This record gives sequence, structure tokens and C-alpha cells, in this order.
Amino acid sequence: MRPHRPERAHLPKSLNAVLFAERRRLCSAVPRSRGGGGHTHACIPGFFQRTVRRCWYVLRAAPADKNLGRIGPRAACPLPGALRLPRSRRAGAGVRRAGPDAPYTLLEDRTMKRISRRNFIKIVGAGAAAMGLAACGGGSSSSTAASTAGSGASSAASSAAPAQTIKVAAIETAYGSEMWQQVADAFTEQTGIAVELTTDKNLEDVIGPSMQGGDYPDVVHLATGREAALTEQFIKGNLIADITDVLSMTVPGEDAVVGDKIAGGFTETSLTNPYGDGKTYLAPMFYSPCGLFYNTGFLEENGWEVPQTWDEMWALGDAAAAAGTYLFTYPTTGYFDAFFYALMYVCGGPEFFDKATHYEEGIWDTPEAQNCFDIVAKLATYTNPITPAQANDQDFTQNQQLVLDNKALFMPNGTWIVGEMAEAPRAEGFAWGMTALPALEAGGDRYSYTWFEQAWIPSGAEHIDAAKQFIAFLYSDVACELFAAAGAIQPVLGIADSLEGDNKLFYSIYDNGAKAAMGNFAAFTAIPGVEVRTAFFDPVNSLVSGSITEQEWIDGVKAASDQMRANLIE
Repeated sequence: MRPHRPERAHLPKSLNAVLFAERRRLCSAVPRSRGGGGHTHACIPGFFQRTVRRCWYVLRAAPADKNLGRIGPRAACPLPGALRLPRSRRAGAGVRRAGPDAPYTLLEDRTMKRISRRNFIKIVGAGAAAMGLAACGGGSSSSTAASTAGSGASSAASSAAPAQTIKVAAIETAYGSEMWQQVADAFTEQTGIAVELTTDKNLEDVIGPSMQGGDYPDVVHLATGREAALTEQFIKGNLIADITDVLSMTVPGEDAVVGDKIAGGFTETSLTNPYGDGKTYLAPMFYSPCGLFYNTGFLEENGWEVPQTWDEMWALGDAAAAAGTYLFTYPTTGYFDAFFYALMYVCGGPEFFDKATHYEEGIWDTPEAQNCFDIVAKLATYTNPITPAQANDQDFTQNQQLVLDNKALFMPNGTWIVGEMAEAPRAEGFAWGMTALPALEAGGDRYSYTWFEQAWIPSGAEHIDAAKQFIAFLYSDVACELFAAAGAIQPVLGIADSLEGDNKLFYSIYDNGAKAAMGNFAAFTAIPGVEVRTAFFDPVNSLVSGSITEQEWIDGVKAASDQMRANLIE
């Protein structure tokens, strides 16, 4: 199944997880327990967690300071422990959350009449540290929580002390951490700037404590959409540096300009330009294009062309039906997110997409929206009827198998499908193909949605100029090659030329005329029974089975969208 992507627009974070992170941070400051097995949770007595819980509940139960404000029935509350965000350069950025499952959001940090929540965390944290030191006693020195490595470059730069050292923090994913060390070494060799690298699968827990104290990494590679929502917090607090000038910088070691190397559309989306002010704040990293996957051998065998417009798609559907097969299937309704995002771009372009994903009043009554609804509803009539019964997390591969068995021509999916179905049987002559969504009319824009990650610079970073050089270097031929060797593909033009096999086909989609669709529905506070997937995508199963009409689906979307708009997280 595709890599995990949050399907909810709101991102929960439990108090227990925060306490665990805080306790782990405090353990790093105390000696090891006897036996040499490293720090144990016994370093911080269970009394600490119970005390914090009790104090927390007292604070939550107490009347909120009128200056802090409320959202709904719950008082605004801080983000404790390792994940509490640092104060920004401008006075007093704090955090709040709108409900038990909502993400934390920044707000003005003003003290309560008797004791502020900020001081509460400091007091309890200091007391817990003291208790931990007393409980653990003597022993060997502690190790840091971060995985930190200096540059190992063997160039002339390494023979003398570097003029500067920057701190780079990167999330460790399935690509591993070795590629980051290799890129850091290559950067040092090229520029003479040393890199102190930190990588971790739970990066927020590692860099959170130091940022709380005002010690920021110079570069952070951490995408939006993670449970801790740390990147979103920095975006909402205007705590990310403007990197628009990086696009006009020359890539270190090359003559090329950064902006000329990045594929079109990747720096023109809300995921890189979150404030809509024409400036870029997050650098696009490691993309995975999505589209319609099919068997090229089956189309060639029947003399069918890949449709370039939706009218051509419907004509192909009629031809497929005459040949005894179906035009379409889908693994689960969850796969309609990337499909529907690209479709909104096809029908109305970036402006319509931005309005629709922010639930603008009346947006679903526009001709552009009606085109989206009509296409999905018509596609449902061309879908293999067995699809809904298998569109679940246990049987979704059986729907994917329909394409391998020539029982359906197209399905929405991502580049991971090749590995996921590598051992599955297939029709003779099968070969993977991938295409963008068709245009509305001949000569119109075709779009392929892409997932991608982001790198950014905290506005409080110490070495912003050197950090910008590092980000520029991430698009160098050297860095792209090192990343690609680990399976991480940078969104640069011509990248497909260096790839092999199916990846060469998939990642050349933007070199062949398709445009990149990016972005997603805006986050909203938790609404019982209302989710993006349940309102927009899950009804497709019922459209295919015929148990609801297109208009009933549209009415449900409008009703849910109204609630989402009323609960937008600003």
C-alpha cells in the first residue's frame, strides 16, 4: 500500500506522547543506570508524570485568562515538554489547540494572573530533573539524543578549521540517513562550510528541546503532514525564513541557477509559498508523482492510444466495454485524494484549487466544481463493479490485480505500485505505463499530482546565509545523484535521464508536457463525524454501486465543506 499519508486534515498529539518525549529529554541529562544499558525511564520517577498530569488537569480545569482566549468549550493550552515551540523574535509566541485531537497552533503568550503555563512547565521540568539526578546517582557520562556527525571530507578544507559550521537536521525515512551524511560531506568539500548533522526517525523529539531553548538548526528537512505538526507550527507562527533569493542563486560548484533546475510548478504551490505573498519559504524535496497506471502491452495489443482528453477517455471506455473489459478501477477510495486534487487543477487551475481546498463559500456551485463532480460520476459508470467490495485495506491489491489481469485499463496510484505488485502474476506482455489526468479539451493542461517533502530555514537560525548555500546545493548534480542512489528523487528537470527502468518512465512525466499538481485540503479543527475522505472520496464506492446519486454526493460535500470552513485553523 502507498506510504502513509494522513487522511485527516487535523493531526492529533496526545499528552502522554509529549510527557514521554520530555521524560526522555530529561534522562539525557542524568547518568546511566547501573548495568551500562543506557538511560532508563527509571531515571525520572513515575511521580513526575503523575504530578504533571495533576497540575495539567488543574490548569485545564481552572478558568482561562481572558487574554488567552478560548476556542469552543476548551481553554487554550500550551505545548509542554520537548515539543513546545520556542519563543520567536517577535514578542511572545505561544501555542494553543482547539480540541483533544487538534494540532497545536501559535497564539499570543500572555501570563496568567498567578502563574503562567510557560513558568509551570519550567518549574515542573526543573523539579523533575533534580529528582532524576538524585534517583540515578553516579555513573558514566550520558550520550546525546541526536545522531550527530561532523563532515568527513578529505579535501583541503578539512586540513584547516572550517570558517563556519552549520547545523542540519533531517528526518530519517525509508531512504535512510547515510545519503544525508554523504551530501553534507560533499557540501563541505565544495564550500569549506562544515555540517553538524542530526538525523532521527522522530526528529521533532530530538530537536524540540534545543529549539525550546533558542538553539535552532540552520536547516531543517521535515515535511508537513506529520503527527507532531512541527513544520505547520513554524509556518503559522511566521517562524520560517524567506528563501526566495535561493531560487536566483547559483548552485555551488555549478554554473546553473537553482530556479532553472527545479521543475515547473514546484515553487508555485501553497506547500512552498504558504502565505500567498509570492515568496518561497520551503524548498521542495523528494517527490513521488501520481497518475493513472495501466498496461501498455494491452493498449498496444488492441491498437488503443492513451487518452489526452476526457472525451477520448470516454471513447476508450466504450471500446474497452466492447472488448469485454472495464475502463477503470481504484485500490481504495483513499487513492482518490491525489486523483481529485489533480482533477481540480485540470478543471479550474491553481486558483480554483486554492479556493476549493480552503472551502470558499459557493465554490462547489461553480462550473469548475460541476465538471469535477460530473467526471467522477461518469467514471463510476465505467468502473469494474467488483471494485467497491475490494476497496479496503485488506483486499486493495485485488483491485490493483485487475489492471495486471487486463480486467480494467486504468487505476490511480503512485510510483510505489511497482514494488508493491512485484511478485503478483500478470498478463503476458504486461508492461507498466503511467499517464497524467486527461485535459478537458484538446490542447488543455494535463496534471499529475505529486507528493513531496520540504526543507526550510528557521528564522531564528544563526547562519542563514550559509544555510541558503546548503539548500542551493541540494539541487546540485552531485547531491541529486547521492539522493537518487537511496531512492530519493529531487524535483529537478532532466532527473529521469539518470534513472533506469520504470522509474525513468514515471519521473519523466513532467518532462513530457504534464504539469505538477500540489497541495491539499486546509486543516480544520476536529469535527465529530466529518473528515475530508468521508465527505469527498468514500462516496465514490456508492456512486459505483449506484446506491447514491451524483447530487446526493454533491450535497454531502457542500454540507461538510461548510463545517470545515467554519472550523478552519488560521
